[in-house]
Amino acid sequence: MPSEDKSTQEPLAKLLWRAHNWFRTAVTTHLEDGAGGVSPAHATLLSQLDPDGMPMSDLARQMGVSPPATHQMVHQLAALGLLQVVPNPRSGRSKLVVLTPEGLTRRRQALDVLDDLEAELAQRIGKRRVTALRDALEQGWGDTAAVDRASTAEGA
Repeated sequence: MPSEDKSTQEPLAKLLWRAHNWFRTAVTTHLEDGAGGVSPAHATLLSQLDPDGMPMSDLARQMGVSPPATHQMVHQLAALGLLQVVPNPRSGRSKLVVLTPEGLTRRRQALDVLDDLEAELAQRIGKRRVTALRDALEQGWGDTAAVDRASTAEGA
């Protein structure tokens, strides 16, 4: 592990964002080859949507974007024939966002691209590093509110 001074290291969040963009750009490029109109944000939505559908509010929370932004993206993808909004059988007050048959096909294609990218990454940085990275990212990181409380307590 490099013994760099912390002040010269890139913040971990920036490195994670760069890695996320590497994956997202490749998936978006592939989806654009299949049919136009799919943005990087759309690719993120397709990857985060439960294949059995989910309420729009849950999808917004999972993606970390506002409900109006999610609503707009859902309706753009519906216009492309990839999603539809249907009544939620568990709640009369909410709607479910579900993949259409074409949306399921495109989601599968995107997941296949992600598998290929993971294999490519293993070729570039080594399988052990990819396995270690996956292991670290799959750990429970805890509630962010606990981090906020610890930061506040340290500053007091």
